[in-house]
Amino acid sequence: MISLSEENYLKAIFHLADKENTVTINEISKFLDVKMPSVNNMMKKFAEKNWVRYESYKPLKITDSGKKQAALVVRKHRLTEMFLVEKMNFGWENVHEIAEQLEHIQSETFFDKMDEILNFPKYDPHGEPIPDKDGNIIAQDLKKLSECKKHQKVIFTSVTISDDDFLTYLNIKNLELGKEIEILDIEIFDKSMTVKIDQTPTVLSKIVCDKILVRCAV
Repeated sequence: MISLSEENYLKAIFHLADKENTVTINEISKFLDVKMPSVNNMMKKFAEKNWVRYESYKPLKITDSGKKQAALVVRKHRLTEMFLVEKMNFGWENVHEIAEQLEHIQSETFFDKMDEILNFPKYDPHGEPIPDKDGNIIAQDLKKLSECKKHQKVIFTSVTISDDDFLTYLNIKNLELGKEIEILDIEIFDKSMTVKIDQTPTVLSKIVCDKILVRCAV
């Protein structure tokens, strides 16, 4: 059985690992707001379980086993978020903290049943892919709205953060996943964008555009 603390570390690794599947002790320490000696001790335990390769003063290398364990923790979190939205009518801005608590339930059967009830969703309410039972994740070819050009039409697909205030802001702007965004203008000075959503022009700051992930409209 994996402890609550271990699951939090695994989830941190999932979010922080780079393309080479490496992460530093310092990055984990800052992400979890935990002192570095504590992180070191936990990573030594992870090394004993073959979840990471640990060498002093070097980045950690995440093993295939570690990647799978981390993905399975994220699977529980994202399935829970989807269940809360689809079956309990929570807003997408209200599910993260509840999922943080429920993700530590140990029963695989519980989450498998949740998956079945939801008809095996591929993505969570924020557009992030839900790992399958083997820890596999669908690759997404997305880019930030801020990286797009004037006159482009794109589809709002995901967000980089699920912060309550940010999602509430998107609600106010009537921005939901799957909606088309047409870029009407880009301000040279601050890179804010004038976009059209549901035929209505609105202005989005670069900070907001950096947090919106899109794909090209077909």
